[in-house]
Amino acid sequence: MKNRRLFACAVIAALALIAGAFPGALRAAGVALPTAPPIPSPSPVTETFFGQSVTDPYRYFEDMKNPAVVAFFKDQNTYTRSILDALGSPRVALFARIKKLDNAGVSVSSVVRVGSNYFYEKLKPGENSEKLYVRAVNGGAEHVLVDPDKLASAGKHYTINYFLPSLDGRYVAYGISEGGSEASVIHVVEAPSGKTLGDSIDRAYFVGPTSWLPDGKSFYYVRFPALKPGEPETDKETRAVSYLHVLGRDPDQDPPVFGYGVDPKVTFAPTDFPIVNYSPVSRDTIGLVAHGVKNEVTLYVSNTLPMTASGTTWKQIVNDDDDVTGFDVKGSTIYLLTHRDAPGFKVVRMSMDAPDFANAASVVAPTRSVVEGVQVARDGLYVLARNGGFGKVTRFPLSASGVPGVAQTVPTPYQGTIGSIITDSRESGVTFPLTSWTHSVLYYLAANGTVKDTRLKPLSPVDASAYTSKEVEAASADGTMIPLSLVYRKGPKLDGAHPVFLEGYGAYGITLEPYFSTTRIAWMERGGVYAVCHVRGGGWYGEAWHQAGMIATKHHTWEDFIACGQWLIQNHWTTAAHLSGSGTSAGGILIGRAITSRPDLFAAAIDEVGASNTMRSEFSPNGPPNIPEFGTVKDETGAKALYDMDAYQHVVDETAYPGVLLVTGYNDPRVSSWELAKFAARLQQATSSGRPVLLRVDYDAGHGFLAASRTQSEQLLTDEYSFLLWQLGDPAFQTIPMQLSPARRTTQQ
Repeated sequence: MKNRRLFACAVIAALALIAGAFPGALRAAGVALPTAPPIPSPSPVTETFFGQSVTDPYRYFEDMKNPAVVAFFKDQNTYTRSILDALGSPRVALFARIKKLDNAGVSVSSVVRVGSNYFYEKLKPGENSEKLYVRAVNGGAEHVLVDPDKLASAGKHYTINYFLPSLDGRYVAYGISEGGSEASVIHVVEAPSGKTLGDSIDRAYFVGPTSWLPDGKSFYYVRFPALKPGEPETDKETRAVSYLHVLGRDPDQDPPVFGYGVDPKVTFAPTDFPIVNYSPVSRDTIGLVAHGVKNEVTLYVSNTLPMTASGTTWKQIVNDDDDVTGFDVKGSTIYLLTHRDAPGFKVVRMSMDAPDFANAASVVAPTRSVVEGVQVARDGLYVLARNGGFGKVTRFPLSASGVPGVAQTVPTPYQGTIGSIITDSRESGVTFPLTSWTHSVLYYLAANGTVKDTRLKPLSPVDASAYTSKEVEAASADGTMIPLSLVYRKGPKLDGAHPVFLEGYGAYGITLEPYFSTTRIAWMERGGVYAVCHVRGGGWYGEAWHQAGMIATKHHTWEDFIACGQWLIQNHWTTAAHLSGSGTSAGGILIGRAITSRPDLFAAAIDEVGASNTMRSEFSPNGPPNIPEFGTVKDETGAKALYDMDAYQHVVDETAYPGVLLVTGYNDPRVSSWELAKFAARLQQATSSGRPVLLRVDYDAGHGFLAASRTQSEQLLTDEYSFLLWQLGDPAFQTIPMQLSPARRTTQQ
């Protein structure tokens, strides 16, 4: 009895501490729910696109300095917080469980090998933000180089966005930003001493440093121009230029090397992105032109070193029409990853002295597998491929002239996902992460015929043996079979009672590959099923799968998702009353159009930083670079496709929509918060189900997971799981009615 009392006191104390993160959570019982905030009246703007009239009722929301819009965000978030907090002690207990699972082990990411050292980001139990570390490849003590938490203050956090060590490992250039904004500023730290130098380069969004030079004191980096007075925000992420920086020099004095307006002989569109890539095992330097978010790149070569705008001659060796998406070099040979005549990709090689892509020699011929990466090491060429969710690494020994020898498969401890391959072109071996739906990610080094755990990350202490996974297929509207992954507790009863979290993405050829998540257990141990629908627009089956879900074919993305939901119901895993859907970022198109096409199929949905108003996306700062993936309203095909994928435009009055939680970070540089706000207002205005439509706003966050602190991630996941369990009928979460009073209209703006 004494022990039980002590346990009860400990639980109460823990809940009291946790409640501090969720104000009012323990006080919700018996308190009347707040009234939904009023929805500002629409102020319609009507336009005609190639004969089609389109009305935008909340266009003025795009002015986020408008007092009415500012008030809308604040009122909506206050209401959302009050409703989620009213779920009470079950939600507080769920947060405690998620926090415990999340802090049960160590996470490691962004591993880079330079010579005899690994550089990587690591998050240990109890820490809030990933730190940058260095450690010898052969083991030993690790050392912290950058700790973002030392910059944090009340209501503000900082995130490392990228980093790049010098070739000798002495210095590391890294980008850091505030509040999830990704408005990175480049700094440089000296690895042996941990001393931060005085260098500071702003406007270095997304990529930052791309290559260090052999002197160890200079590097190439990408910077955007400062907006001039009167220039629109949509120009903020255009006209990028690569510069050469020497440590200690004023960055405004750095010479341009490659990019918009630098060389009249090299054509750059305003949305093109210039990357200069130097390799220590080649005399040639590569100039890469990324065309917005388009996967296919244009490549130039130069043997001038160091390079400046006035003294560099660039020679084009690959056009974007050659369908090249990746490369590496050794000597005068370049190895190219391409989907030209190969939907699953292939690897070819050619000389940079006499480039001839049409007659490039084959290294890896097309097969049923999808080739995903190619990297040079001292002992050969390493190639990463994937068959379904299982990765495979192959090594090709290279002759002095760069000709590959007989392929050798790198053994792995078990079948799983290999997200990347990591090499140093001057060192032998390859490092790779290995994971699966039920195996914790670990990093392995394969060299000299052996494979060993790097011990960068210890094995997770969380026991996942009670859970398993399976792969099935669902028939989409046009008969195409869509892969569907299921993760669940072993021995499920197929009685239709499982709450299902169905996730999808479907853009840029990105694949949601199997990965282990400790916090997912908090969902599955309540009987929940986690499912991933590998829709077209992603890359599950290569580039053809991608192209089958972009622009004019984008409708396949949400049709595939709907088909996966129907399969789960038809096969008795769940029912519509227990089915939820989720999409993040570009996945907002998927979930937005799924619930506007089939509102009857879902009881609840999560739209996390989701693209929700695609007809207006290209007029946001990150819109122009995304035109290659989604299209433009300036041509008929694009305008029709963008209207078709625009969830906001497909909301219909007096429709019984599911419960929807929309999530935005107020500093989001990728999907503007007004897209979520417009969609939320329109859904609140139109829905007849009485189910909640909630807009959750984080004023110290950006594009979701990309720059969130651990605490933010735990709080967000708690909100999402709690909302879904409430709306899907979990008995413990029925502390308030599933249906709430509707929002009120106001005539004021």
